[in-house]
Amino acid sequence: MRLVSFSTGAGARLGVLVDGVVVDLREAYAKLGAPLASSRGIREIPLDMVAFLNIGEAGMNAARLVERAVRDRDPRLNNPHICFDEGSVKLLAPVPVPTKIVCIGLNYRDHCEENNKPIPERPIIFAKFSTAVIGPGDAIVRPKLTRQLDYEAELGVVIGRAGKHISIKDAPDYIAGYTIMHDVSARDIQFGDGQWVRGKTFDTFCPMGPALVTPDEVGDPHNLAIRAVLNGRVMQDSNTGNMIFNCYYLVSYLSQVFTLQPGDCILTGTPGGVGAFRQPPVWLEPGDTITIEIEKLGSLTNPVVDEA
Repeated sequence: MRLVSFSTGAGARLGVLVDGVVVDLREAYAKLGAPLASSRGIREIPLDMVAFLNIGEAGMNAARLVERAVRDRDPRLNNPHICFDEGSVKLLAPVPVPTKIVCIGLNYRDHCEENNKPIPERPIIFAKFSTAVIGPGDAIVRPKLTRQLDYEAELGVVIGRAGKHISIKDAPDYIAGYTIMHDVSARDIQFGDGQWVRGKTFDTFCPMGPALVTPDEVGDPHNLAIRAVLNGRVMQDSNTGNMIFNCYYLVSYLSQVFTLQPGDCILTGTPGGVGAFRQPPVWLEPGDTITIEIEKLGSLTNPVVDEA
């Protein structure tokens, strides 16, 4: 199942993407009369992804019911105010305001090699803030403070259930799904500061999308092709199997320190091929278009502009 946040010009809504059609989950669920059909159902689907994830399995079951009805061409959903052609709506970041954004550095072997760094003995952790999040098609803004703007293709893990001290074995049960995330980085600030947060969390430095794809549709998250394509040129080309610390280990590791909550997003690191370590370096410039592609998740494209 592919869950999306979207807008038709009248505020954000929650939807499910089915074969190029975006279905308004709240309106579709109400049309199906689902709350009346089961005492275990939910009365109404929220408009916000974090609120939806907090409902837990009941929310996911409601979304699956809507998805099945769309695939079965249920006539009750034959309504232009419920079903929209994907190209007619604005897709937003699937989780527009994450509860936490936790990032992992140096988590691909090929990236450590190009960086001339040893393989880390434990995950390197930093953070972005929710003000950095943008959606598909939104502009990455190059701040006035940097001229070394870099791209980093990353697999994003979205938490769907609160937990602490989670075992690696149980970690999959806490994952709502996966999405494409882009760890945009101001390298001169990152390297100059000696720590990473400021150079990583400017506004617009966390593109996300196009959908939150549930684990049943993704399969093994550690065997997905991942690429970054800059103006049509492939810059990063790897596989999530090259992670040093995999998704389940990271969920467990982080949960030993702080409670993971529905709507938390974990960026799992980037493979080799970033601009900073190319010879000569390749920086994002105004007028560029950068696309991150991950197998089974789709593609996330954003233009680059200068700060006004």
